[in-house]
Amino acid sequence: METRARETLRERKKRRTREALLRAALELFTTQGYEQTTVDEIAEACEVSQRTFFRYFAGKEDAAFAVQDMTEARFVAAVRERPAHEAPMEAMRQAVLQGWDALRETVESAVPVELYLRMYCTIESTPALLAAHLRRSAATEETIARLLAEREGVDVAADPRPRLAVAVFGGVMRVTERQWSTGDDFSLEAMRQLTATCLDQVGSALTGNWRTT
Repeated sequence: METRARETLRERKKRRTREALLRAALELFTTQGYEQTTVDEIAEACEVSQRTFFRYFAGKEDAAFAVQDMTEARFVAAVRERPAHEAPMEAMRQAVLQGWDALRETVESAVPVELYLRMYCTIESTPALLAAHLRRSAATEETIARLLAEREGVDVAADPRPRLAVAVFGGVMRVTERQWSTGDDFSLEAMRQLTATCLDQVGSALTGNWRTT
């Protein structure tokens, strides 16, 4: 609130224009499809020019992942803020669950959380967006690996454990995203619960005996 109060009229107008373009883009992507949506349509929905759109976004992909970029930045910050005594996997677990708990606060300054979750499903079902998501996730995972190495006082170039831990964690998140996006309950609560359930099963999945007989 304090930051908003200090905004100038020009800054407020720019923020509102960006938010309007972002919301229009996600609404169009989730209703008529990402590939079928043009930049012109997004701009027209907000009654601005194509040039105005490109002042705020490099292109459609940039708009499609704008809110996800916000949540991933918050996740990185949350990992950095976790207590030093927590093991790396626990720090990531707590950070991601904290992120789901605070999702409304994080994204609703830009778009409704329900629209963000619908876009999550659109990303999973759109090959071009899914490929971009995996590429972007790899960059985030490298950031987290370096952060964990720094936390634990190890050399990320010589010690494989930070990248191994992040690879396992990232794999769990991919399973979670896939199960949630193909399930019947697309609520925030369902995603949060599924995330916790999958993370809780990592130990037994990796080291346990799956056979019952």
